[in-house]
Amino acid sequence: MARDSDDTTPLTTRAELIDWFAAGEKPRERFAIGTEHEKIPFYRAGNRPVPYDGEAGIGALLQGLGRETGWEPITDRGFVIGLAASEGGAISIEPGGQFELSGAALPDVHATAAELSAHLDAVKQVADPLGIGFLTLGMSPKWRRDETPVMPKSRYRIMAGYMPKVGSLGLDMMLRTATVQVNLDFRSEDDMARKMRASLALQPVATALFANSPFTDGRPNGFLSRRSEIWRDTDADRTGMLPFAFETGFGYEAYADWLLDMPMYFVKRGDIYHDVSGASFRDLMEGRLPQLPGERATVSDWANHASTAFPEVRLKRFLEMRGADVGDAGMIAAQAAFWTGLLYDETALDAALDLVKGWTTSQREAARATAPRLGLATPVGSRTLGEVAAEALAIARSGLKARNRRDASGHDETGYLQPLELIVAAGRTKAQNLLDAYETRWESSVDPAFAECVF
Repeated sequence: MARDSDDTTPLTTRAELIDWFAAGEKPRERFAIGTEHEKIPFYRAGNRPVPYDGEAGIGALLQGLGRETGWEPITDRGFVIGLAASEGGAISIEPGGQFELSGAALPDVHATAAELSAHLDAVKQVADPLGIGFLTLGMSPKWRRDETPVMPKSRYRIMAGYMPKVGSLGLDMMLRTATVQVNLDFRSEDDMARKMRASLALQPVATALFANSPFTDGRPNGFLSRRSEIWRDTDADRTGMLPFAFETGFGYEAYADWLLDMPMYFVKRGDIYHDVSGASFRDLMEGRLPQLPGERATVSDWANHASTAFPEVRLKRFLEMRGADVGDAGMIAAQAAFWTGLLYDETALDAALDLVKGWTTSQREAARATAPRLGLATPVGSRTLGEVAAEALAIARSGLKARNRRDASGHDETGYLQPLELIVAAGRTKAQNLLDAYETRWESSVDPAFAECVF
């Protein structure tokens, strides 16, 4: 998240919390696609991590990119921690220096792919003279956690202090992983619930399709998506598959109640982040938060709190798909096409729901737990995720054809699915191909990744 909310409108009732989600509803003709991706920077000389400070650090990279693009700097205690575009979209940094583009809300996958291409071109213009490259991997393959720089961002300092209290891998998540997310709209509470159920059930499929983090500390880590596995031991209060979303009557109210039960990280007042980690949002609503007695909740507090939930699909004023490792530009566009095709055409959404309707809570949880290790071979019911992925891709293709959004050359959005269709046809993920390279061409070294797995 590039910039935390600063809306000081008071919140006094539970109904207002629920209405905040409803305010995100849009008519179908205004549905948009937002794509966010993180990429891990490194110095090409020596394949070293990039710190914030210095003439060729992350701070210098942000300042140079600001000059290149004209985007407005976002600061935290005097440090430039991101950039914001006037037309929407932003650049931010994750705790370990991962460089993130939070794309603008765009009408189709063509525009998303064009935005990504323009971003990568601009970043290279600034990064290349600094000797900085960026990995297309879902986890840094070489550096230990204690070798990874920490960025000067206040909310991350609070999170880093809290994470070890609620899981053993939260700091790895913060410092060493990289993901890609697709953000999609809903037109009503029922539409949100249908899309939430379909996308939650299919997140293990996305984890398998996009698995791309098989190395840690310079060697294979035993997983195809170590990034996804790390999330399973990060913080159970704010992660997971949200089984309550599949219960009858699920809607904004149930999600709001889940957030109310989720411990807080911080309260932001002006430029100050107050550490209230572990506190209750209900106490803030009632003015009895022990760390800030008398302080009451605002719209920004609720928006910021919602941004610190990390389930496999997150509800804000749109839905965020969160199950995939980052990959190259083609894989980033493929994820946008996959979810857009599944969720933005009503017939495709019906078919996606039908595809997963027989899965029990235990089957969904088992698929989520197994996909990071087995990928497409993960069993779900009597099938594998590879078999489900083939059917899901066919549904996505039909949904994109029905949308019939064409670029200047007359091509629809289905072409962006090709990288995923090749993966399913071969039955092999990007991670499996990388492991083969490690055992053969790379001669048991991850260093070649810094030449082959780059943007």
